[in-house]
Amino acid sequence: MGDAVIELAGVTRAFGDVVALDDFTLTVRAGGVTVLLGPNGAGKTTAVRVVTGGIVPKVGMVRVFGHDPCGPRGEWIRSRCGVVPARPALYDRLSGYENLRYAAELYGVPDAPGRIQDAARRFGIDHALGQRVGGYSTGMRARLALSRAVLHDPDLLLLDEPTAGLDPESARVVLALIDEMAEHGKAVVMCTHLLLEAEGLADQVVVMDEGRVLVAGTARDLTRRYWPSVTVLVDAEDPEMLDRCAAFPFVRSYERNGAAMIELEDREHVADLVDTLVADGVRLLRVEPRTPTLEELYFTVRKRR
Repeated sequence: MGDAVIELAGVTRAFGDVVALDDFTLTVRAGGVTVLLGPNGAGKTTAVRVVTGGIVPKVGMVRVFGHDPCGPRGEWIRSRCGVVPARPALYDRLSGYENLRYAAELYGVPDAPGRIQDAARRFGIDHALGQRVGGYSTGMRARLALSRAVLHDPDLLLLDEPTAGLDPESARVVLALIDEMAEHGKAVVMCTHLLLEAEGLADQVVVMDEGRVLVAGTARDLTRRYWPSVTVLVDAEDPEMLDRCAAFPFVRSYERNGAAMIELEDREHVADLVDTLVADGVRLLRVEPRTPTLEELYFTVRKRR
């Protein structure tokens, strides 16, 4: 990933007696997807609003593209951001085209008609641009909000629960957009409590709760941290011959129900397991290290904290 696009350090913000962000620290880099995971009320939306300058923190440092979003360069920062809030504000009495044209004028988008058509076509709503937005379905409104967010080719895309309430097809469109923008060097921040959304997308996972960062890192690093051992699914022509694995010194646990589920002390012992079995004459059919899902990681982190 590239240079830091977002830098938050020790950010604290409260609303009355409710602490929304508590000593919150985050770095987001270009060309990657950062996923903020946490239950409702964890502080994800507040973090996004701090990034755009919509909320001023009481304590801490905020830099976006190297500048304070609440300072003199705030408008310049926001012009480089595309934002899709959890409840996008659209003009129901205007058509889809008029909503996008208004956004294009605000951002000073060149060749606005062409860019509007391209953005709408990208999300499959070009056929409905002439219709009033008040008649759009939930999925079509979400697609319009996404079209508006990318209309000016932003360098930073901020998505707050982007697939909430969407049909599967619309959700796939959103997730494909996230992947595509990161591949083109953009920075993407996605807030979600739906763990399956983040699976396979996240370059950085940030688990939040009560305004704090519980843990942050790549999914692989976090998996290694919370599961230093590795579980391997092993099958053989004669499954009973696998039972000898229970006595191997590097095996922590062994269970067989058809194929065998074997927990090893660390990943380096996968090769030792295979070599030992082959040397014993076991004809292996399958050796598949099992990687914990992001859901398992999330609940393990919360449980330990």
